[in-house]
Amino acid sequence: MFKTAIGHSNDPDSESAIEEVLYQCDQALSGAKPQAGLLLAAIDFDHADIMQKIVAAYPEIELIGGTTDGEMSSVLGFQQDSLVLMLFCSDRLQIRAGIGRNISEDLEKALEEAIAQATQNLTEPIKLCITLPEGLTSISAVKLVDRLNQLLGKKVPIFGGLTADQWRFKQSYQFYKNQVYSDAIPILLFSGPLLFSHGLASGWNPIGKIGQVTQVKDNIVYQIDNQPALDFYYRYLGERPPSSEYPLMVFDPTRQYSYLRAPSGSCDPTVGSITFFGDIPEQAIVQITEATRDHILSASQASMQEAIAHYPGKTPSSSLFFSCASRRQILGSRTVEEYNLIQNSLTQTLSACGFYTNGEIAPLEQQGISYFHNETFITLLLGEEQA
Repeated sequence: MFKTAIGHSNDPDSESAIEEVLYQCDQALSGAKPQAGLLLAAIDFDHADIMQKIVAAYPEIELIGGTTDGEMSSVLGFQQDSLVLMLFCSDRLQIRAGIGRNISEDLEKALEEAIAQATQNLTEPIKLCITLPEGLTSISAVKLVDRLNQLLGKKVPIFGGLTADQWRFKQSYQFYKNQVYSDAIPILLFSGPLLFSHGLASGWNPIGKIGQVTQVKDNIVYQIDNQPALDFYYRYLGERPPSSEYPLMVFDPTRQYSYLRAPSGSCDPTVGSITFFGDIPEQAIVQITEATRDHILSASQASMQEAIAHYPGKTPSSSLFFSCASRRQILGSRTVEEYNLIQNSLTQTLSACGFYTNGEIAPLEQQGISYFHNETFITLLLGEEQA
């Protein structure tokens, strides 16, 4: 039987917070032994001490995690400066963790290292990967996700988000078992009779005409329709510089699906270029988008509803959420409503946790290859096939 337990504390003291979290988890486990775990922590905690205490309580746990821009759970809802631990228990699933280090120096080696560790004792095909990689190094998140897709294979969907540091953009941390890293990629692989589905939505809607990216280098777009990229924005926004409130919608090659790319706030008026929080392919079809706060909030509900509609079993055991730090910035004091809307759309409360990321990872379609997203709310439902 697949079971999850959640502990969530908003105590600012690291020792008190982890004691509260472990107590809540023990109560929820009712004697069950956790196989794996996911730790989400605000940036200012003593992460090393927290990791040591978790592993002392559960010595054989396959644990990953990372720092956040805000946390949420079925215990406390949305919080900032808090600590969340989700534990996974199953006597039929295999769940294994791995870590790849120094991704900015050698991405290929780091990914191979993480996968080798996580697959060492797996005896069944991989069904799912959850990852919380570094998001503040020079490495392209798009290239990271693309290469992880290739190494794991197209049949292994990847979900997760880039670790964050509360909008400081200085240093985030990744967790693996009892160690704290930076510039790393931890992964958690699931194999066995796992059931899952996902949904994603942003709340942003396209405006104006479509364009085609005609000159780009990674995440810097120089020209759209053979004209300066800034002109494409100025046509709709006047002389206001591009911002995360007006991301680009980027269509996949089939034009059936799309994902968002948010302007970073950096642009070059001399050449007309715009820098985005993620690479954009050359020749991509794009369109400017806009959203109200109400539309952004309703996207979390739409994401959950899509995941429920595609869930292949009767009732999922738990849910994970990955939402963008830019969404939290734009929503401000209304951020708490995002998680509340999810719960209001359910007939029963699911064991759930999630965090605000520096970029989200999920497929555009069920069982499809994964993409890197900006400003998107992702729901992942997990369960187990009936024996």
